[in-house]
Amino acid sequence: MRRALFLTVLALGLVVATGLVFIDRHRPGSGGPPIRVGVLHSLSGPMAVSEQPVVEATLLAIEELNAAGGVLGRRLEPLVVDGRSDDLAFAQQAEKLIAEEGVSVIFGCWTSASRKAVRTVVEAHDHLLFYPVQYEGMEESANIVYTGAAPNQQIIPAVNWVFANLGKRVFLVGSDYVFPRAASEIIRDLAGVAGGEIVGEEYPLLEQTDFSGIVARIKEARPQVILNAINGEANRAFLEALYEETEFMRDIPVMSFSLTESEMALFKEKAGGQGAGEGLLSQTAGGYACWNYFQSVDTPENRHFVARFKEKYGDGRVIGDPMAAAYAGVHLWAGAAAAALSEQPGLVLQNLPGLGVRGPQGYIVVDQRNNHTWKKVRIGRIRENGQFEIVWETERLVRPVSFPLSRSKSEWNRFLAGLQEQWGGQWRNQGPR
Repeated sequence: MRRALFLTVLALGLVVATGLVFIDRHRPGSGGPPIRVGVLHSLSGPMAVSEQPVVEATLLAIEELNAAGGVLGRRLEPLVVDGRSDDLAFAQQAEKLIAEEGVSVIFGCWTSASRKAVRTVVEAHDHLLFYPVQYEGMEESANIVYTGAAPNQQIIPAVNWVFANLGKRVFLVGSDYVFPRAASEIIRDLAGVAGGEIVGEEYPLLEQTDFSGIVARIKEARPQVILNAINGEANRAFLEALYEETEFMRDIPVMSFSLTESEMALFKEKAGGQGAGEGLLSQTAGGYACWNYFQSVDTPENRHFVARFKEKYGDGRVIGDPMAAAYAGVHLWAGAAAAALSEQPGLVLQNLPGLGVRGPQGYIVVDQRNNHTWKKVRIGRIRENGQFEIVWETERLVRPVSFPLSRSKSEWNRFLAGLQEQWGGQWRNQGPR
């Protein structure tokens, strides 16, 4: 199957070099008006700290394509809009980008709640979204290309590795929206098979900043490992509260699912890079995260990508997995548009299955059945400088399985429907109104 996928890519006539897909600029349509593309992420609110760097990586890919002649001989014109860390705003902005601005594709979203809000819009318009973040799975859309990890490319291998190497008594903590809640259900199923024990779980609101009570409950439960699915700015507040319990935390590692180099850099920025900020960075060292990409991946393609990003945005900047996935996603879209001889979403979608690029994270290929991508899985250990030492990785690309096999599709869909009903038709706990 993997060989067939690679042959499909070669048949499209794409040349892979220095991490980029270079398109034949002599195809029909050369010299036409710019192709408008939407970039939809949170530039404000609690998710901005995670999403702003993804915008920058997306714009870098667009800049590189334009420097190489554009797509179909036409420049790309990015329209960057703010989802404001609010699901309704994401849906409204997606509608505006498609219906009023006439974009050919949207690159965006971080939380699953925002993606599900935008999914309704892109499906109604039969349009196209590239989604660059790891997620809970339990979804397949003909109008979304998932360049982040499916559960079997992050959550499942991470928990299996934790059970085998760190311990089976785990405490779950995650922001109160669909991804962390669904991740906990997946972990619950894994624990049932592997003899793991969930000794406690907590789900703070996405905007929460006081974690003292949660840390007290973790301390009381005395887990061997903490599995952390908190997102955005709240990661810093949680880890600050956690590592105030220095003696207690000395022997309890944290495996994080939404903590990248970008969030780690914020620890150092606090207090001007001195004092508590550097102290937290030092205390976090030794924890773990599971992704498909770390900045420390040692390949020519990644070295090229890191150098280009730092050249554009500053030598002190760092790069995390969703940034690499977003960057590669732009090039996947460009390759499909070139193969389709058109930027029209429907024609681009027809040419995406089997298409691949060699990006910063290595080779990735769009699955021929579910619009997710084949990719490697990596576990990194946090260093004191905020980078990750890769301690485990798969030898080969992992085929994406969008619905975890521990339950049927109908069972997972019922679980998701229950969450949505619990939150009044939304995909996250909005808290008191």
